[in-house]
Amino acid sequence: MPGSWINHIQKGLYMTSRHTGDSQERAASRSGFSERSGRRIEKGEGGPEHRKPRRHRTRKDPFAAVWQPELVPMLEAYPSLKAITLLEYLQRQYPGQYPDSIRRTLERRVKQWRATYGPEKEVIFRQLHEPGLMGISDFTEPKDSFHITIRGKALDHRLFHFRLPFSGWSFVRVIEGGESFVALTSSLNDAFQRLGGAPQTHRTDSLSAAYKNLNKDEQQDATQRYQEFCDHYGMKPTRNNRGISHENGAIESPHGHLKCRIGQALMLRGSSDFDSVESYSSWLDSLVSKLNLRKQDKITEERAALIPLPLVRATDYDEIVCSVSSTCTIIVKRVTYTVPSRLIGESLRVRVYEHHLELFLGNDKTFELQRAFSKGGNKRGRSIEFRHVIESLVKKPQAFRHSVLRDDLLPNDQFRAIWKRVDAEMEAHFACKFIVNVLYIAAKGDCVQALGDWLLEQDDMPPLHQIRQRFYPTPSAHDQVSGKQHDIVDYDALIKAGQP
Repeated sequence: MPGSWINHIQKGLYMTSRHTGDSQERAASRSGFSERSGRRIEKGEGGPEHRKPRRHRTRKDPFAAVWQPELVPMLEAYPSLKAITLLEYLQRQYPGQYPDSIRRTLERRVKQWRATYGPEKEVIFRQLHEPGLMGISDFTEPKDSFHITIRGKALDHRLFHFRLPFSGWSFVRVIEGGESFVALTSSLNDAFQRLGGAPQTHRTDSLSAAYKNLNKDEQQDATQRYQEFCDHYGMKPTRNNRGISHENGAIESPHGHLKCRIGQALMLRGSSDFDSVESYSSWLDSLVSKLNLRKQDKITEERAALIPLPLVRATDYDEIVCSVSSTCTIIVKRVTYTVPSRLIGESLRVRVYEHHLELFLGNDKTFELQRAFSKGGNKRGRSIEFRHVIESLVKKPQAFRHSVLRDDLLPNDQFRAIWKRVDAEMEAHFACKFIVNVLYIAAKGDCVQALGDWLLEQDDMPPLHQIRQRFYPTPSAHDQVSGKQHDIVDYDALIKAGQP
């Protein structure tokens, strides 16, 4: 074809045709060039390898007047200047002389200058990993890789990812809160228990996210506790320098592969919606376990080099002290919780685990609460249990309407719909009394779901006595107690039997 260079594929097709007996004319026609070019190829003169490199310019250098006197000094002073910045400078200094069409030419010129005269670039040194030597962990966010919903509601979460660089063994855990010290240590505890040992060193990033909301003293305390955690397992803690992500390269790159795998698996599953966080965690754990099976030989080799686990887990909780306010609430990690009203005025010691709280009065553990998380930013979270306050609320039901916890006192969507309907249909005074007594019946009868569903099915809201009779019947004072009256002769017989 006129104007086009003959490439290796065309040359190979020509020579194959000639070897099978085709004439020069036929072979050249099949290959897309002239018979004369075919003769030159057979003489060893044609083909890409015989092209002479062009060493002359095909047009005048558009930057000849400004490259050395102006642009090079600017690049020497500021090597990171981009070509588009230099072009915009020239367009301001010399209007109409440097159009946008020569931008690519300037980019090539700047690139060549940097490769010849620019600053030295950072070199990446590939590492040789030994079995059992290092474990590495980090937090990562799904971002645009995949999106998880729990019963239709988006799940705001991140993943904790622990990995052994030698074998590639991985452990992944769903983290609903932030990158906290508790999230790190509790996840590592679970990872080591699953693995059956601990590496000799454990590498993390600078842990700046875990220290974000801590003052200097608290940061030092967290650092000391992390050192104690590593000492418990016999590990040496190491950190990469802040902002140098490639020092954590043994896990940063696997982050991307892992999230891609999760996204692909969700496509095969046909849905990214789960019934609960627990079911999502179980599905994710099963997926990672299958990936680990593919590296079983190296994992077996590495397990033999791990440090044996101690008899007990390392401490993986925060401990704080808080007082129960007159509103029957405590504040833990920017989240408001209700507690039983009998604890008002008491000082509680709270152990904050990743998924639950343990509350101690003195040395006695009183009960546990499921942990909730703040919404991020300045929004505080709430975990309100209406059963904790219902005894007081039923005595003063009108406090319900303007309570700051009103919406949180309603236990589920059914009761929110019931309150909306009651508030619209009843007088304000009776609406508060009705919903509070319904909550009291639900608490005492332990029938929140059944009562909510039944009330929503009714065309008209039934009276309270009917609801109470159906879901929480109590003995009436007028109920007759039946019994058998014995004959007086029976008592005489007993008296005589007792005489000597």
